[in-house]
Amino acid sequence: QMQLVESGGGLVQAGGSLRLSCAASGRTISSYTMGWFRQASGKEREFVAGITWGSGTINYADAVKGRFTISRDNAKNTVYLQMNSLKPEDTAVYYCAADFLRAPPQKLPGEYDYWGQGTQVTVSS
Repeated sequence: QMQLVESGGGLVQAGGSLRLSCAASGRTISSYTMGWFRQASGKEREFVAGITWGSGTINYADAVKGRFTISRDNAKNTVYLQMNSLKPEDTAVYYCAADFLRAPPQKLPGEYDYWGQGTQVTVSS
């Protein structure tokens, strides 16, 4: 089993930045594609960004391209999501997820094997 714990969420003004972290335990992430998803109140969970195990393939949702950057440090068993130029519509609970040895990163939540508990990001206008 893998446990994922997100951190770094909070309240920020529009135009600001946050850096989310996802720390894994129980298993090494080096064999997993990692993804970030978000779920706004009353909406379905949606894909934000994904990165394959060796960082060879990275993709983003159109809504965050050019503003968000996903990265990983396999030695630290941690994945990051740097979020810049935040907008009120980015407000959501952000989740990280792990998908065993699949490329490219999948956009459907059901394809992922493990999930964290989520961290709230609120962007005020």
